Amino acid sequence: MQALYSRAVAPFWDVQTGVRQDFRDGGENPTHLVLGVQGLAPYWWEVDAAAFLSTEGDLTARVEAEYDQRITRRLILQPRFELEASASDIPELGLGSGLTHVEAGVRLRYEIAKEFAPYVGVEWSRDLGDTADLTRALGGEPEHTRFVIGIKAWF
Repeated sequence: MQALYSRAVAPFWDVQTGVRQDFRDGGENPTHLVLGVQGLAPYWWEVDAAAFLSTEGDLTARVEAEYDQRITRRLILQPRFELEASASDIPELGLGSGLTHVEAGVRLRYEIAKEFAPYVGVEWSRDLGDTADLTRALGGEPEHTRFVIGIKAWF
C-alpha cells in the first residue's frame, strides 16, 4: 500500500514522494520512503519510475511503462512492461542484487465510462540473476505466465 504526494514539475510530468507499507505473511512488514516520477513519455507511453528506501536501509527500484492503443472508441489494447532492481541482496525478501524481475503483458480493456473499465489480459514474468537462483533454491519457478482479470477505476 502506498500514499504519495504528487507535484507537477513539467508538462505531463509529476514528481512523487511518500511512503509504502508492505504486508507479508509470517514475516517482516517493512516501511519504505518512496521517491519517483510519473508522466507521459514520447510516443504516448505512460511511465512510472520509483525508488524505495526501507527502514532496514534496503534500496530497490521499479520502472513501469504502458501504452493505450485504441481499437475502437471504447476498446483499448494495452501493452505493459515492468522492470525491478535491488541495490543489494535482500535474502529475507528473496531478492538478489542487480536486476531482479521483469514482467511483460497485454490487457484488453472496455471503457464503460472513462472512470470504469473492466479488462482481461495475460502477463509473463521472470525473476532474473541472483533472484532467480534464490527462487529456485526455495523450490519455486522463476518464470510464470498468468491470466488476469480486473477493473480499472478512478474518481
